[in-house]
Amino acid sequence: MEEGNHSEVTEFILSGLTDRPELQVPLFGVFLLIYGITLLGNGGLILLITIDLRLHTPMYFFLRNLSFCDLCLSSTISPKMLLNFLAKRKTISYTACAVQMYLSIIFEDAECLLLAVMAYDRYVAICNPLLYTVTMSRQLCKQLVAGVYAVGVVDSMIHTCCTFRLSFCSSNIINHFFCDIPPLLALSCSDTRINEIVMLTFTCCIIMTSFVTVLLSYVYISSTILQIRSAEGRHKAFSTCTFHLTAVVLFYGTLLFMYLRPTSSYSMDTDKVASVFYTLLIPLLNPLIYSLRNAEVKDALRKAMNKLLTNS
Repeated sequence: MEEGNHSEVTEFILSGLTDRPELQVPLFGVFLLIYGITLLGNGGLILLITIDLRLHTPMYFFLRNLSFCDLCLSSTISPKMLLNFLAKRKTISYTACAVQMYLSIIFEDAECLLLAVMAYDRYVAICNPLLYTVTMSRQLCKQLVAGVYAVGVVDSMIHTCCTFRLSFCSSNIINHFFCDIPPLLALSCSDTRINEIVMLTFTCCIIMTSFVTVLLSYVYISSTILQIRSAEGRHKAFSTCTFHLTAVVLFYGTLLFMYLRPTSSYSMDTDKVASVFYTLLIPLLNPLIYSLRNAEVKDALRKAMNKLLTNS
């Protein structure tokens, strides 16, 4: 980054979710609770999958990485957000802002792509069950996850470098609760057309590739399930992917709302609400979705608790 591009701004001010003083403490309490449950839920799920050998399967390997992404995404945004609810000056340094953007994009991309990988895993398990263990080998699973993180790192590097090459000289107040691309582009006094094209191109490629993969996987899954003659067999087959389908609907529904709505209806306040949902609420909901409705996870948790109580 060139010194002249950012010498006039050494820190930013995050406007946060609201500027109403009477809401700061109640919102701090609400989001502290959300963050605490997110840490407990995702951390507990990661630990449970790690220690229980019965959960050492491709589906739970991907789920453990999804929980890791949720944990990291929430931890990238929540601490600073919580601090700013109580702070008089809601500042973030130039470097910290760049780091926050860089990390948040990595884990947002990784979550998006992991949901697609998990859809493919369910497709193989249901449509080609006899070849499942051969197709979804340990090596392939590791390569898929490595590819997911590699795409996230490269995409994040491009966006962060492009954004922080801009000049910020008119104002340093970011109309958001964390350092995201759109509010920073709105703040810049440079020409941002190239940044907007880059953002739209890379975002659409990642989201649409993932979404199409999920869509095609579930088309084949649905077709296979409908060919099962017994109602019990259909129910059992579909129940194996209901948790994943719920997470997919929540995550992609939010992203499609954010990026495919008409430009004329764009509002930063609406963008804040959508950002809260996919950066803070979905990481909270994912472990609940995958554990409360999953018999294998509940059974593993029950046995882990019994073992802990017995040892104590």
